[in-house]
Amino acid sequence: MNVLIIDDEDSVRRTTGLIIEGEGNYVEGAANLTQANTRLKEESFDLILLDIHIGEENGLDYLKLLLKKNPDQLVVMFTGSTSVSNAVIATKAGAFDYLSKPFSSEELCGILIKSQAELKRRKQFSQLETSVETLKTEIVSKRTPTRFDSKSKEVQDVLETLELSAKSNASILILGESGTGKSVIAKYVHDNSLVANKPFVTVSCPSLSMELLESELFGHVKGAFTGAIKDSWGKVHAASGGILFLDEIGELPIEIQAKLLRLLQECEYERLGENKTRTSNVRIIAATNRNLEECIASGTFREDLYYRINVISVTMPPLRQRTDDLQILAQDYLEFFSKQMGKKIIGYSKDALDIITSNPWLGNLRELRNAVERAVILTQSKEVQANAFVKSRPINKKQSVDQNDVYIGGKFTLEEVETEHIKNLLSSERSLQDVADTLGVDKATLYRKRKKLGL
Repeated sequence: MNVLIIDDEDSVRRTTGLIIEGEGNYVEGAANLTQANTRLKEESFDLILLDIHIGEENGLDYLKLLLKKNPDQLVVMFTGSTSVSNAVIATKAGAFDYLSKPFSSEELCGILIKSQAELKRRKQFSQLETSVETLKTEIVSKRTPTRFDSKSKEVQDVLETLELSAKSNASILILGESGTGKSVIAKYVHDNSLVANKPFVTVSCPSLSMELLESELFGHVKGAFTGAIKDSWGKVHAASGGILFLDEIGELPIEIQAKLLRLLQECEYERLGENKTRTSNVRIIAATNRNLEECIASGTFREDLYYRINVISVTMPPLRQRTDDLQILAQDYLEFFSKQMGKKIIGYSKDALDIITSNPWLGNLRELRNAVERAVILTQSKEVQANAFVKSRPINKKQSVDQNDVYIGGKFTLEEVETEHIKNLLSSERSLQDVADTLGVDKATLYRKRKKLGL
């Protein structure tokens, strides 16, 4: 739980905070209502411990204000031993419970257990309330269908390994090319784990600068760096008790890798700009399309971190190695997008199926999904025709994909990708006007691009 203690006595905040943290919770303190207001504007707390007298300020009045803003807020009042009548008033005003000072650690722990049970009950009730609406809207969900079965022996082995390891606390490393479904597989592990009711939090490692990425992971205090205008808890804290998914961990800066290693080894970390050591019991699932052993050899990835995250390792095979699954997956996407767009498309023509089965799908599931979505948009009949697909250059199956083929998600410049895309369109479209229309430019612009790129 996230707990806020509002009490003007430093000794009470400190000793109470130690007990609460010792029970695995996150705690902050406020010496007055001004500080409390600041923290409540910036963050939400599962439980607030509120003194009935805060200097010259009235805790009962503040309780009413808190509950007016958030009727579901759990508030436990601190009362003096002689102010039981105030405690009765507080509970009638909506306080969840009260503690009479001085209180023992056992009494405080009892309140924490009671609060956790109440939060769990509320969450379950909320899930029941929304389940009917979820079922009603499932058919038009933006999430495309996820198939966790396959005719591919490689995929079957991956799923079997993940099912066996899901119930453990072991770190998992998911390898595979871009678009093979690594993030979907990570969520599948979470849904089948012992912490399925706990958070699943994703951090995209290549998306931010080193400083911002470190802040997103571990949090920061106000003023830790330029732009840090308020405290932040970070995603390690947000994932507490659940799973932290590190997408494309091969892109994680070497400076942050040491801190992640410490989190894995000792379950400890510090927020940026803060000396206080915090604990977290997150489980790590990592994914990458890089060869981490090559990264270790080049000095861009720590070997000790690699062994920590590589307890269970699986590799998602690319789509071109799952030829038996292609038609099944394409049909799944077809049915999904047809329903979403209100069309009655039942299948593919033979020529369209030939394109699906012969395409290398270097972008894997992501590319197939986009291709089928585009085909459904363009199709006006009950069957998708071949001309609804953008033709792509066939691949020699004996050839390795690592050779100089340019594909989306590879280590290529924008000019290289643009050149290859225009070259493919020029060879597949019927006219220059069709190429220009596909690119979304006029023929004059296409002429200039061709001249510049030597096409």
